[in-house]
Amino acid sequence: MSRLARTAGLTDVQREILTTVREFVDKEILPVATELEHRDEYPARIVEGLTELGLFGLMIPEEYGGLGESLLTYALCVEEIARGWMSVSGIVNTHFIVAYLLERHGTEEQKRTFLPRMAAGEVRGAFSMSEPGLGSDVSAIASKAVRDGDDYVLNGQKMWLTNGGTSSLVAVLCRSDEGHPEGTAPHRSMTTFLIEKEPGFGTVRPGLTIPGKIDKMGYKGVDTTELIMDDLRIPAHRVLGGTTGRGFYQMMDGVEVGRVNVAARGCGVALRAFELGIAYAQARHTFGRPIAQHQAIQFKLAEMATKVEAAHAMMVGAARKKDSGERNDLEAGMAKYLAAEYCKEVVEDSFRIHGGYGFSKEYEIERLYREAPMLLIGEGTAEIQKMIIGRRLLEEYRFQG
Repeated sequence: MSRLARTAGLTDVQREILTTVREFVDKEILPVATELEHRDEYPARIVEGLTELGLFGLMIPEEYGGLGESLLTYALCVEEIARGWMSVSGIVNTHFIVAYLLERHGTEEQKRTFLPRMAAGEVRGAFSMSEPGLGSDVSAIASKAVRDGDDYVLNGQKMWLTNGGTSSLVAVLCRSDEGHPEGTAPHRSMTTFLIEKEPGFGTVRPGLTIPGKIDKMGYKGVDTTELIMDDLRIPAHRVLGGTTGRGFYQMMDGVEVGRVNVAARGCGVALRAFELGIAYAQARHTFGRPIAQHQAIQFKLAEMATKVEAAHAMMVGAARKKDSGERNDLEAGMAKYLAAEYCKEVVEDSFRIHGGYGFSKEYEIERLYREAPMLLIGEGTAEIQKMIIGRRLLEEYRFQG
């Protein structure tokens, strides 16, 4: 374990889990990540390995076949996996959010149906809020669900589904006006539907199409897709929690824990960028000595390490607050914002240390340089995080004059 990004106060079980995950990352992910990423190839063998380790059921309660671990344990595992390859952490994270939504908001029948199979890795999860042209304005979604007997009929187009192709269960947010009078606030007329489907692309069930993978600058390997619903029939017992109109609150709860894990991804990528930078600085010579002996490079390394430590501490604090049962949207927003921004800066400094070689696809830092920007926009842009942080601060420090 490196000097940086250590976490005090962990149990023996937590330390054992993290040691196992780090060893897996070093042996099974880092040696193949860049090659797979350049081919945009789904890391099937890596995912199989994570399934065997029980990572897909890490936070699922023991009564449903999971390990029943804390958000902190999960976030630290995500940090380790992202250090190896951020795309793999994305595969796990979307699955985790759907499991979290089921555990927190699902009916008992929904929990018993899905959680044991999710813990075993037999069912893979994805979730969908965004739509084309929607941006961060979730309240403006246009996808619609209309009641028809014992079913709902869903129509609309969703965008940016991580795991859209490989998943077999998708939590989808739609507008459902049933039981909500005219003039109801938009966020009060949304419902989350649990959609079962076959993995793959094309028509994956009647009325549901996954057109194909979106070609991205980075964050490759994991499939990011659209989802098109055309008179898709979903039984009423697949409304998350069994009650319509709760979808917005459910999804925001999921995104809140998701932001802690996006922060953890930023911490992991930043730590790897630092490792690459400090190693290269000691191996590369200019003017007769390693560039690590030049003060300009030492300044960069000092700044990079400080940012890695600060982001890690903030992420750990946000996770622990959620685990304590307290509201943590302020801390999660701060952690996600800081970790994403610092990750971008640490990766760029490592890229600069590599000089011209950083521009070569033979060097791992080139991959990290294309991956880091996703963290600035995933799970809510930096601007959205600052809006959330600002509003919560005004609540906490309301002027009493």
